Amino acid sequence: MGNKGDQVTLSIASAGLSVSKTAKKLSFFGTTISNFYREWSKKEKISSEQFSSCKYFVTENEKKVAGRKEKKEAVQTPPPVIMFPGSGRNITKGLRRQKRDWVIPPINVAENSRGPFPQMLVSIRSDQDQDISIRYSITGVGADQPPNEVFSIDPVLGKMFVTKPLDREHRSSYHLRAHAVDMNGNQVENPIDLYIFVIDMNDNRPEFKNQVYNGSVDEGSKPGTYVMHLSAFDADDNTTANGMVRYRILSQTPHSPIPNMFTINSETGDIVTVAPGLDREKVSQYTIIVQATDMEGNLNFGLSNTATAIITVTDINDNPPMLTSRTFSGEVPENRVDVVVANLTVIDADQPHSPNWNAIYRIISGDPSGHFTIRTDPISNDGMVTVVKPVDFEMNRAFMLTVVVSNQAHLATGIQSSLQSTAGVTISVQDVNEPPYFPTNPKHIRFEEGVPAGTSLTTFSASDPDRLQMQQIIRYSKLNDPADWLSINRSNGQIVTTAMLDRESVYVKNNIYEATFLATDNGSPAASGTGTLQIYLIDINDNPPALIPKESQICERTYRSINGVNITAADADTDPNAGPFVFELPTFPTTIRRNWTISRISGDFARLSLRYQIYLEPGVYEVPVIVSDSGNPPLSNRSVIKVKVCPCDENGDCTTLGAVAAAGLGTGAIISILICIIILLSMVLLFVVWIKRREKERQTKQLLIDPEDDVRDNILKYDEEGGGEEDQDYDLSQLQQPDSLEHIISKPPGVRRVDERPIIPESQYPIRPVVPHPGDIGDFIHEGLRAADNDPTAPPYDSLLVFDYEGSGSTAGSVSSLNSSSTGDQDYDYLNDWGPRFKKLADMYGGGDDD
Repeated sequence: MGNKGDQVTLSIASAGLSVSKTAKKLSFFGTTISNFYREWSKKEKISSEQFSSCKYFVTENEKKVAGRKEKKEAVQTPPPVIMFPGSGRNITKGLRRQKRDWVIPPINVAENSRGPFPQMLVSIRSDQDQDISIRYSITGVGADQPPNEVFSIDPVLGKMFVTKPLDREHRSSYHLRAHAVDMNGNQVENPIDLYIFVIDMNDNRPEFKNQVYNGSVDEGSKPGTYVMHLSAFDADDNTTANGMVRYRILSQTPHSPIPNMFTINSETGDIVTVAPGLDREKVSQYTIIVQATDMEGNLNFGLSNTATAIITVTDINDNPPMLTSRTFSGEVPENRVDVVVANLTVIDADQPHSPNWNAIYRIISGDPSGHFTIRTDPISNDGMVTVVKPVDFEMNRAFMLTVVVSNQAHLATGIQSSLQSTAGVTISVQDVNEPPYFPTNPKHIRFEEGVPAGTSLTTFSASDPDRLQMQQIIRYSKLNDPADWLSINRSNGQIVTTAMLDRESVYVKNNIYEATFLATDNGSPAASGTGTLQIYLIDINDNPPALIPKESQICERTYRSINGVNITAADADTDPNAGPFVFELPTFPTTIRRNWTISRISGDFARLSLRYQIYLEPGVYEVPVIVSDSGNPPLSNRSVIKVKVCPCDENGDCTTLGAVAAAGLGTGAIISILICIIILLSMVLLFVVWIKRREKERQTKQLLIDPEDDVRDNILKYDEEGGGEEDQDYDLSQLQQPDSLEHIISKPPGVRRVDERPIIPESQYPIRPVVPHPGDIGDFIHEGLRAADNDPTAPPYDSLLVFDYEGSGSTAGSVSSLNSSSTGDQDYDYLNDWGPRFKKLADMYGGGDDD
């Protein structure tokens, strides 16, 4: 079969051959049938006899295939016929073939075909279709599996079609199976495998991942230096020319120093330098347009795409820093620090604010004592000469410095340092008036304490460092004298005491008294310096010892375990004017040594105790003790210790009564105190009982009616406020029922009765007897309640009460008839809606029929 569609018809029958899968690798459309089987026989190592047993039919046009390859016009080739393997019938005389599986050569279909569709691919036949009716079908991806209906087959004729254009980039191959069954659905042939390969077409351009690529290369790089890499992807088959991409550079901007400073590897996309001459100070960036073309770079048939490569020329330290002048100058006042005295300027062509540009300054000579340093300004790169150690005009009037400047990074290989990297700096020192100074500061002297006022201690004088100026006068003054013990001569600095020096003073720390003095010259402006005088005070025995403790207690019986007091002494002086101490009792009064004794424990401690079998009444006793120190001569002190003698328990502790007795109270006083305490406790107990009783009485007193059920108004007493007995004279007769109505008619306008009877007819009931001037308002109310309850003619309602007039009597019924036991026919169920205060009335009158 030829590439241009030669007409070939193929019929293959198995003749005992074992066909391997290597036959799949042979291109069905890529060679003639003869060449195909020749190559197939080589692959499978088939013998000539086996090869001759295979029959194939080639049309009469096969001989013309070789000549037609040179013609430009294409002749459409009819699709091949694929036969199912035989079922065991004889093909040639004397030869009986066995049934074997076949591997059908793959079917190649070009992608993006324009049709017309459906387009026939192959024809599938069974050699039994002459005897019975055969139905053909195909299965697999593209037939009955997604994507469905890409391929179809005529079930009667066995012609297989492709129904739409194929895309190799979407799917490059299909595997189908062809089936042959009879009309009853019975399989008459074994299924055969069909492999359909989509032939790639050059329908995809190369695509760069990025449109802009960034790379860098050091300036001064040699030719062949790698710069960067670009790559493009082509979706076509990269095993064919359709997917083989080649690269080339279309343009370079700028063209300096030459138009072709870079080249690109056509296959890998690596960009390298071609020529020397990269200089960042001249050209810092290049822009390159790179083209990628498939078909192995064939510009006539291949598809192309472009991308931009930006190459940055990175800086190297190929320019040494250069000082703008060979000499610099400045001046500095003496005794000043952290001041800038000179400014050094430098130029550097390298990239600013990079290690190749940052300047570092060093002083290589002229400053052996290290008075100066040079700091770099991070913004301007200038060198600032700064004083770090004070200079003295009297020692150095000027400095000649030699300064060298370099970069933070080392110079590139082959770059020499410039002569302009070194310069001289002249620093002039200005003379100023310096303050006087004390040569010995602080000054230490030693003196015994107790020296009298007016004693000369020392001369504390200062010196003037301004030796080159005219002689100056120094005056002295006292700056700080905490105890005000000293004075200083204004002219010569002699120090004299004004009071006695005391080592035990609070102003003395660790035996040292410290004072400061001021020395001031008469320069312009005047300057002053301070000096410190430290006086070490030597101790003398000027403080007698004092007894410790001042108070203590012991048991009254000497046979107790605790029968003594440990005592010591305190002395403001130090050794040897302090301990060891001597303790002794005075000879007068004689009772002291008769009752008490002192025994030595150590050089600083002694024990004071009662003599053996001496009994003293509980109380406080003042025992004098004489204490002497070890000074020369020794100092003594008569001290008194207050000792409390008290009864003790078995543990040697004072009992409570004993402590009280020891405090100096007699038996009568103690009894009186105890009686007072008992009386006080009794009064508190009675008061508590009275409070609880009042609380109990208040809780047991109950109201006649629960406040929630009481529908009457309560009479609340808000204390009594009035002018005296006049306010207490109530005329209760005004609340009683009047005997007649004549006084109502004749009363002046505006005055009305206390009761107003209803207009509706009502039954007459007798007038209740009048109780003149009842003594209690409660009795009056209860009397009216009984009258209403016992009155059979009382209406089931109360009259309207108007309390603007209170006569001597009332013709109305009792206001308490609400509590009456009499019944009526009126409906009182509405009382349930009047709230809790009318609940009792609702229960009495509105509760339904009576039993």
